[in-house]
Amino acid sequence: MNNLDLISMSFGNLMRRKTRAILTVLGVVIGTASIVVMLSLGLAMEKSFKDSLASMGSLNTIQVYSGGGYGYSTDQPGQDAKLDDAAVAAFEMIPGVEAVMAEKNTYMKMVSGRMVGGVSIVGINPDVMENFGFEAEEGRLLQSSDKNALVFGKQVAFNFYNPRSRDQEGMMYYGGMSEGEAEPEPPVKLLSGKLMMSSDHNYGEPRRSVQDSDYKAPDPHEVRGVGILVRSNDEKDWNAYMNIKVLEEIIEQDQRATGQRNTRNNQEEKYSTIKVKALDIDKVEGVQEQIKNMGYQAHSLTEILESMQKQSRTIMGILGAIGAVSLLVAAIGIANTMMMSIYERTREIGIIKVLGANISDIRKMFLLEAAMIGFGGGLMGVALSYLISFGLNEGVARIYGQQSMGGVGQMSVIVPELAIIAVIFATIIGVVSGYIPARRAMNLSALEAIRNE
Repeated sequence: MNNLDLISMSFGNLMRRKTRAILTVLGVVIGTASIVVMLSLGLAMEKSFKDSLASMGSLNTIQVYSGGGYGYSTDQPGQDAKLDDAAVAAFEMIPGVEAVMAEKNTYMKMVSGRMVGGVSIVGINPDVMENFGFEAEEGRLLQSSDKNALVFGKQVAFNFYNPRSRDQEGMMYYGGMSEGEAEPEPPVKLLSGKLMMSSDHNYGEPRRSVQDSDYKAPDPHEVRGVGILVRSNDEKDWNAYMNIKVLEEIIEQDQRATGQRNTRNNQEEKYSTIKVKALDIDKVEGVQEQIKNMGYQAHSLTEILESMQKQSRTIMGILGAIGAVSLLVAAIGIANTMMMSIYERTREIGIIKVLGANISDIRKMFLLEAAMIGFGGGLMGVALSYLISFGLNEGVARIYGQQSMGGVGQMSVIVPELAIIAVIFATIIGVVSGYIPARRAMNLSALEAIRNE
């Protein structure tokens, strides 16, 4: 018999006992849907973890601190490794690194008209802003040729207040809004008007009755805003950024003007921190390990992600095992159906053998029947699982007022790979379940089978 004959006969045999075949397929449908839906809950949890961390910053970015700094102590060689230009150059040479950005942090008082605000100023290299996800909502990003230019995070304007007024609403907005709620108007326009900046923390405040006679306030610096960043929901929203070379000049001028020197550490790092951007998330661990081997402290969000993924995979394993029980029951159902089919068709099998059919063809016929049950049940099970997943997401969307398929608040996520593997797995389960009945049919004696009533 050729393959088409085998397929035709297998399908016809299943249709002889439609009710039994449908019930057997239904068992596979329920088993497949159970395991897919259970795994989809774990995938949704993993996706939620990843989205939460992504909102805190790029998963490809590694934060680098000096070997013995930032609250850490270590006895490893290289603990005195400093954050300087040599470190930046060394990091840029590591395979898998896309860009390196040194940062210089300081705190300044800024005045716009009557409004005063304390602003965290971060000096960076303008050439790598786009590599690190900086995007301007208003105006533009920094350019290497900029002098005394600033790009502000989305929330910086709400740090400003009128020190001579009792109404300090500008200091009380933290960006939390309900869906559809209009964002309040910021108290200052940072891209228009004159801005003055000073390292004197009393700058812009009402004069105090008592002043430190030994302290000489540095002259303020006139600066200008050139851009407002897109909201990122991380530290970028609260920082102002400027060319790191310009910021270093301002800090040096202020120190000379006040006669002060930084005495915290005689071997002070040139930079507060260095950020390293890997080409993709798969290269983060390798790059991070090389940086640690140089004696630096290196941290990334992927460390948290890995622990979260281990937790979600453990949960997925438990949920998958629960769903697999249903598929195991379906496999027993397939084996039972095939065994009953053999008992009912014993005489038919004997006749086929007498007519000269190959023993392997008989085995193929029964395996094909079992495979059809598994494949058909797998397809319908995946379709049912998509329907259940949609219902679960719709329920979450209605509870939280979110759109179910928008990628936010999803309770179930079925990726195409999961659906394909589920169908293949259900088919394999069918073939495995039908193997013993097929072997029994193949080993039946032709004469005894013909004599069977």
